[in-house]
Amino acid sequence: MSKNKFKSLALIVVGTAAVVGCASLPSSAELDAQAQAMLKASFREEGIATMQRLDQDLGQKACSGAEAPSEAVSKQIEAESLASVKWPTGGQYLGDWKEGEKLAQNGRGMTWTDKSADPKGNGASCYNCHQIGPAEVSFGTIGPSLYNYGKLRGVKDVADPASAPIVQYTWGKLWNSKAYSACSNMPRFGHMKLLDEEQIRHLMALLLDPRSPVNQ
Repeated sequence: MSKNKFKSLALIVVGTAAVVGCASLPSSAELDAQAQAMLKASFREEGIATMQRLDQDLGQKACSGAEAPSEAVSKQIEAESLASVKWPTGGQYLGDWKEGEKLAQNGRGMTWTDKSADPKGNGASCYNCHQIGPAEVSFGTIGPSLYNYGKLRGVKDVADPASAPIVQYTWGKLWNSKAYSACSNMPRFGHMKLLDEEQIRHLMALLLDPRSPVNQ
């Protein structure tokens, strides 16, 4: 066999192998299904940590991929999340900022060793990601500083109609953070039943009450 014929044959073999290889690659959906099956095979239920925690909703699926979701999908996630927000009973948005501070400091809850998934046993873990009060010397920086949250937004009286937009936004953000940012990493406290209405009122007070140390 001549040198040129051998070279041509080699190219044909390589090209054929490449086509066969591409044709046999699993699709993205198949890879996702395989990954999900591996996850479910690798974990087991333990206490309050059930296998349902591996089930992803639209927002979790779309924001877990290699690429950010499209604008249309992001808008769909935000619209569905906003529609899921349960507004406070009786229009009462604020509770006790002192209780809110306790919740912000509390990082407990939702572990497999906890006896109950009742929100009453959970904290909000706010300091894990945010600066909130000036007295706290240790805090996370994943999220923005919330120090002077209400003051910087001009909230002097939460009952003032002028404060309504920021009061409602803050409630919605705490209830379901994806309502305003499709791929937000912030816990969806109300939507995921991590905190109840009363606890969210206390966090609202911590952030918005002019008497709260956050706004001093």
